[in-house]
Amino acid sequence: MDTNIIKKDFLEAQNILNEFISNNQNLVNIKKAGDIIVESIKTGKKILSCGNGGSMSDAMHFAEELTGRFRENRKAIAAIAISDPTHISCTANDFGYDYIFSRYLEAVGQKGDTLLAISTSGNSTNVLKACEYAKKNGISIIALTGKSGGKLAEMCDIEIRAPKSMYADRVQEIHIKIIHSLIHYIEENL
Repeated sequence: MDTNIIKKDFLEAQNILNEFISNNQNLVNIKKAGDIIVESIKTGKKILSCGNGGSMSDAMHFAEELTGRFRENRKAIAAIAISDPTHISCTANDFGYDYIFSRYLEAVGQKGDTLLAISTSGNSTNVLKACEYAKKNGISIIALTGKSGGKLAEMCDIEIRAPKSMYADRVQEIHIKIIHSLIHYIEENL
């Protein structure tokens, strides 16, 4: 059995992770993002997260680690992934898919909350519309992006961008590492 393609995948992932780590600004941005989230939590606000496809899975993973537990037992943290299928299908049907996240923010978002907006391209229209709403309503925006950062890079308070790669899977691998690091930072600083 030829394992070259498997080894190539792991080496490529390792190279991209090394590239991410070697840029100290990425670590600074994770800390800044963590500080924004901790401030929201300390002031009684909540964390919301959104993304499409694999990024929605990451948004859900982020929220459940905060409401549940990451490494140590602690008080539950108010976090919601915008992922309710009934909300998504209703809003998409009535208003269009571009509004699935912004309508949810309109319903439950409050000044002082934080939105974790995830888009590997940085150009997902529904994520951008959520950020437009957040910006107008005093909700901080942390963006996880890839490629060039897209339009999302200009709309957020803090952008954490995965190194450029040919495929979204490498971006998503960096995003989940960022998410775990953020959660660890949040837990250590509450």
